[in-house]
Amino acid sequence: MALLKISVKSKPKAVAGAIAGVMRDHDMVELQAVGAGAVNQAVKAIAIARGFMAPNGVDLVAVPAFTEIDINGEERTAVKFMIEQR
Repeated sequence: MALLKISVKSKPKAVAGAIAGVMRDHDMVELQAVGAGAVNQAVKAIAIARGFMAPNGVDLVAVPAFTEIDINGEERTAVKFMIEQR
């Protein structure tokens, strides 16, 4: 499984392309986002990636959850999205 870390500066179309590329090789990808802006970019990327994959008959689903991650020795809460094929 691949892990993509999303920031507020991430471009949704580029992240969507990365999601589609990973999904062609693997059956699951995880996105992690810390903060409202990063979560917003992740959600937009997921929607775009679904559009990229739909013409090939692939239906992507995302399951959101909270996770604790370490950033520079500080524990932060991130939103993770587990993306897989339906």
